[in-house]
Amino acid sequence: MQVNYVHFTRHVYGYLNRTFSHTSFVRFGSTSAKDVKKYSDTLLLPKTTLPMRHDAAVVERTFADRTGPHLYRWQSEHLDGPLFVLHDGPPYANGRLHMGHALNKIIKDVINRFNVLLGRKVHYVPGWDCHGLPIEIKALAALRADPHTLAPTTIRDKAREFAIQEVAAQKEEFRSLGIMADWDNEQATYRTLDSQYEMRQLRIFQKMVDRGLVYRQHKPVYYSPSSRSALAEAELVYQDNHVSHSAYVCFELDTQGTLKPAVEILIKHYEQVRLLIWTTTPWTLSANMGIAVNPTMTYSFVESQNLPGLTIVAEERLDALADILGHYTTIGKAQGSDLAGSCYLSPFAVEASRPVIPSNHVTAESGTGLVHCAPAHGAEDYHAFLSWDLECFKSGLLCHVDGEGKFTDDIAEVVGDSATKELAGQDIMKAGSRSMLGLLEAAGALVKVQRVRHRYPYDWKTGEPVITLATSQWFANLGDIKEAALNALTGVQFYPEVSRNRLTSFVRSRSEWCISRQRAWGVPIPALYHVPTDRAVLDSRSVDHVLSILDSKGVDYWWNGPVDEFVPPHLRKDGVSLSLEWRKGTDTMDVWFDSGTSWSMLGGLRSGGEALADVCVEGSDQHRGWFQSQLLTFIGSLHADEQTKAPYRTLITHGMVLDESGKKMSKSLGNIIRPETIIRGGKDLKREPAYGADVLRLWAASVDFGTDSPLSKTALGQSAEVLRKIRNSARFILGNIGDAPSRSDFDPVSWELLGPIERYVMTELRQLEEIVLENYKSHDFAKVVTALSNFASTTLSSLYFDITKDTLYADTPGSIQRRSVVTVLEKILDSLTSLIAPIAPHLAEEIHHHAHGGGEDAAPCGSVFTKKWQPLGRSDPENSLDVKSALAVRRKVMLLLEQARENKRLRNSLEAGIDLLLPPGGESKWRELDVLQRDPAVLKALSVVSDVRVLDEAAFRNSRHESEWEYTATLHPPSGCPSEGEVPKSVDIPADAIGIRVRPALLSKCPRCWTFTREEHADLCARCDVAVHVPK
Repeated sequence: MQVNYVHFTRHVYGYLNRTFSHTSFVRFGSTSAKDVKKYSDTLLLPKTTLPMRHDAAVVERTFADRTGPHLYRWQSEHLDGPLFVLHDGPPYANGRLHMGHALNKIIKDVINRFNVLLGRKVHYVPGWDCHGLPIEIKALAALRADPHTLAPTTIRDKAREFAIQEVAAQKEEFRSLGIMADWDNEQATYRTLDSQYEMRQLRIFQKMVDRGLVYRQHKPVYYSPSSRSALAEAELVYQDNHVSHSAYVCFELDTQGTLKPAVEILIKHYEQVRLLIWTTTPWTLSANMGIAVNPTMTYSFVESQNLPGLTIVAEERLDALADILGHYTTIGKAQGSDLAGSCYLSPFAVEASRPVIPSNHVTAESGTGLVHCAPAHGAEDYHAFLSWDLECFKSGLLCHVDGEGKFTDDIAEVVGDSATKELAGQDIMKAGSRSMLGLLEAAGALVKVQRVRHRYPYDWKTGEPVITLATSQWFANLGDIKEAALNALTGVQFYPEVSRNRLTSFVRSRSEWCISRQRAWGVPIPALYHVPTDRAVLDSRSVDHVLSILDSKGVDYWWNGPVDEFVPPHLRKDGVSLSLEWRKGTDTMDVWFDSGTSWSMLGGLRSGGEALADVCVEGSDQHRGWFQSQLLTFIGSLHADEQTKAPYRTLITHGMVLDESGKKMSKSLGNIIRPETIIRGGKDLKREPAYGADVLRLWAASVDFGTDSPLSKTALGQSAEVLRKIRNSARFILGNIGDAPSRSDFDPVSWELLGPIERYVMTELRQLEEIVLENYKSHDFAKVVTALSNFASTTLSSLYFDITKDTLYADTPGSIQRRSVVTVLEKILDSLTSLIAPIAPHLAEEIHHHAHGGGEDAAPCGSVFTKKWQPLGRSDPENSLDVKSALAVRRKVMLLLEQARENKRLRNSLEAGIDLLLPPGGESKWRELDVLQRDPAVLKALSVVSDVRVLDEAAFRNSRHESEWEYTATLHPPSGCPSEGEVPKSVDIPADAIGIRVRPALLSKCPRCWTFTREEHADLCARCDVAVHVPK
């Protein structure tokens, strides 16, 4: 590309002309335009086909297939290293990708690509979670009909259509991130709606049924009226600013009932004795079945200024209840165990006696120390009643709330017909709660209402509050597999390690898993119900029979097929109509069960007792979700004689992506930055420039993803700058090492013949490789980015590139000096391309392409990933210490050169030379001295000056009178302190210090290389004279 050559020529000559064309700064003549033209063709100026301007859109379009689907298929077919399995947690197939998706997929891709570079065969199958409420809601919206009037098959068909559309859209967005996967092959991705996937899921469910882990029970569960479905703990989000209208309510103690002596003595002179309770859910009071007290707590019987008769509260809560009670007098005290066994009366129209029960879940941290119990609406209440096996509990739970979260007509059994007319049909969280408070006030039971802001669970999909509601649901018994699951986790690696505690605590705290949902769009729970008795049948034989039919006719047949086909032989009776005797269940499985069984796709990849997946990478919220559901379904499906293990070897957790202020991104705040906008740019490209995928990927790799990561324009700009530095480094190298054909005959210099600076750079490169390799392996990609950026900026741009330009441009191609530099540059390019490739694959492919003669045609060159990463084999740490010592002296020289520039003594370091005064004595006192004694030319090369002299004390002193100007510094032994500045000619250098003097160069300027190394009467310097006469 001639335009690149022209640019390089203008750049080089423009720089040199600006440097040397002003005669006031050049003591030994100037370089004319005639001289420039005369020798321009003899210089080896940079030339490369790699464009100066990086066009991300063109580059990514050019190399997308090579580094994406083609690469994945190639490595799958050709690599013979150990198998590496990264199991993809399926994102939900609903809506456009957000930055959390991008961070997740990029982290996974960096890991996969690194393993390909190591020669490992990567197994990575991207997936999508396709069932569940949000998609069903979209389907219902599209159908524009009352969902209660629609057939399940109609809803399912529309939901499937929507999910497939969303998968296709998200797939293209994932491709734009540069994710290596076989996107073109549907068999190389998975969707939880696929029939094969659903059947594997059902077979896992069957194994859990065979183990007796699945059961049905009528009990309180988290229920979402907005979703019309039960929810598992993993489907909840907690909001800290939820507001409830809490109520203090009094219940009359049944003084005519059975009382223990300690209580009976205290109340015998009182006609009215009341138990004071506090609740944040007054709508549950119609379902009250008891009041719980802590048997070990002390309860006070008080006469209160604000309440009639005698009031009973926990002694520890008296101070907190001062506003409620007013001035009070304590009549006596009794233990909670004395109150237990008493009864009280309902405040509602239909009088009923309820028990006071003992329970340890009652505390003195809030409320009154007496807890209103509604077992239909509270798990702790339910278990407290269950443990006491109370008669009232055996007859059934009181529950007057339907699936829409509204009071039912059944509430009449407690409040009477009159109040029911007002309550029935009202939303319990809104008008229903207010009506209940009005009813209590009319009954004289309501003491006070307070607004309370507290933590409350919400439906993670709809964003609406949930309730606890007794319904008949299917559960997985986790108590029987919990210990096995916890033991399996001991063999799993966690990144970061602190995330281990989070997952283990979630598993340890669960005893059951509500796995049924009341939705049409999902995998069916294959239960049959006996119509006359409503008895559910779900056993090994019935499930096996049902699955045999679904296996041949598809899972949708559960909704389409007649019930007669699904009734197994052992349930059939002669002369009985199966369609009248049996019905199919309509519940579907929790979507966490869907995605949690995705490990079943990995069966057969490995033999023996190895974990199915090497790595799983997801956000921190998946400790409550996918990480946990995988583990539980896997352990739950194992046979008793199978080895207990986890389905994964390593779990990597990343945080959330926040805005630049540290706030969560949300539509309501208007702070969402979408991956597509970062890659392609926004409407206003000045405000939202198109950075390309590699900049986004480099940002993702540069953050500490183990914690929440803020994203800002500044951060993206910094990532773009890092990428630009690395690309410019590669372009400099490509411009100076020659094209692919010319390099085919290149004779590299052996390690033994390399100079000290070249061996130093190679050692630095070796250390860079070791750092990058270590941190890729430990998934600390931020350290990888930092190391690469520092190497490009400091070792290359600020040092090696700067000091080798003269050699590269002016030496003959065959000189040992130039061949040494080119040998090192080739190694740097090869390593740098491989090191950045997992993070910025498009850039790596572009560099690799132009390095191997691809030009504008993308076809000839294979992917950079097809070459296994071979780290450098040699280094020279001792030489590196020498060069670093010389660099310490160089820093003093650079300070002196900068003083000369500021005082307008020179404009370019080549106009200067260095005089060194070394302390006398044959033995070196410190490494800097030793290096300068052995090879002072190293300092000349590092400082980019035209000459270096080592003088004795007399020559150093006498030569002061030779220069128009000079700047001197001293370098003391390590225990001393150097001084710097322009030293008067009468001041001596201390005897034990190194004297450094910067002064004008001794010789004349060479019109070809522009170094001040030409003898006064010669046309060129000795090197250039040889170079221009070497046959081309």
